[in-house]
Amino acid sequence: MDFAYPEKVLALRERLTRFMQDGVYPADAEYHQIAHEGRYPEALIDGLKEKARSEGLWNLFLPGLKEDEPGTRLTNLEYAPLAEVMGKLPWASEVFNCSAPDTGNMEILHMFGTPEQKERFLLPLMNGTMRSSVGITEPDVASSDPTNLQCTIRREGDSYVINGRKWFNTGALHPKWGFCLVMGITNDDPAAPKHTRHSFVIVPKGTTGFRVVRDVPILHHHAPEGHSEVEFADVRVPVSNLLGEENAGFAIAQARLGPGRIHHCMRTIGQCELALDLMCRRALGRSTFGKPLADNANIQDWIAESRIEIDQARLLNLKAAWTMDKFGNKAARTDVSAIKVVAARLQTRVVDRAMQVFGAAGLTPDTPLAYLYTWGRALRYIDGPDEVHLRGIAREELKAAKARIAL
Repeated sequence: MDFAYPEKVLALRERLTRFMQDGVYPADAEYHQIAHEGRYPEALIDGLKEKARSEGLWNLFLPGLKEDEPGTRLTNLEYAPLAEVMGKLPWASEVFNCSAPDTGNMEILHMFGTPEQKERFLLPLMNGTMRSSVGITEPDVASSDPTNLQCTIRREGDSYVINGRKWFNTGALHPKWGFCLVMGITNDDPAAPKHTRHSFVIVPKGTTGFRVVRDVPILHHHAPEGHSEVEFADVRVPVSNLLGEENAGFAIAQARLGPGRIHHCMRTIGQCELALDLMCRRALGRSTFGKPLADNANIQDWIAESRIEIDQARLLNLKAAWTMDKFGNKAARTDVSAIKVVAARLQTRVVDRAMQVFGAAGLTPDTPLAYLYTWGRALRYIDGPDEVHLRGIAREELKAAKARIAL
């Protein structure tokens, strides 16, 4: 198990870091100013996207990329250090066409889409001219158990008719939003196996009956692309918009969520590195009671603990990525669950320490820390709450223990 980065990855990381320093970091204030005015900074991001693509910093996340598709074919392990660099600014991943939920949607369209679906939906996503959302979570049921999902997808002749509500449709307010991938019940037989009742269909922009009910702020975490609650009221789409096979929605969801979960964790580590750097700078530059904050033993402990915990999380992240590359997403399920729990808890812990060192300023928009803290707290729900992942890890441990006892 070798986690040394190949030369091509080190070179890409250097180019990416330079691009962030020269183009993305200087644009951060303008991005937030426009976003707080209630507009999406589309022109700003489009300009950066054009430059990023011209420099070969594009679609870095897709291991199965084909020769004629735009982007750089990297393994999960190779992508990890690059996602960490991008993740230092939560909005920066879009500049490189590596942002959620598009990355997950590209992956499953790549795996399950028909040629027509790929032409209409996947290629615009890969070229950065379209964005998308995914409709899985519902407000009226405990969606941590996806078998509870109630949105219905009923076949009528050559169409599917969709009825239900979804929320946290990230991206539904983006000016380039073009479609939603919706998961719902296509087999209403209660006797059918609970994991073979759901399917995914594609709902394009402009489809009658689809509407954004409201945007749902997350701990006042401002996201101009929206985390929207949406409604499907007799939404009718052609049968050709079925993604993959009917009633195979759970298998498709798992194929999507594995890489998506680890991408969040990769970016989280970058955000924790930023928080640690800010904490150190603040501790060295501020004095209380006649001495620098950095001379206080408790603050030194916070810095040391943060460094240890970030490095531990990075190693676990790389292990999960390595396992996915070598043995497939399914084999890495427990490792992905482990880093998903660790990374979200790490972010709130490290950022909280940094906020404390900044004092009241840490609560304000004068630093990115409050923004990062709210996102870290949200990550404990995104792509499955901690408790579901812990349950899965425990089950695997108990299964292994039973096997040892039986010997």
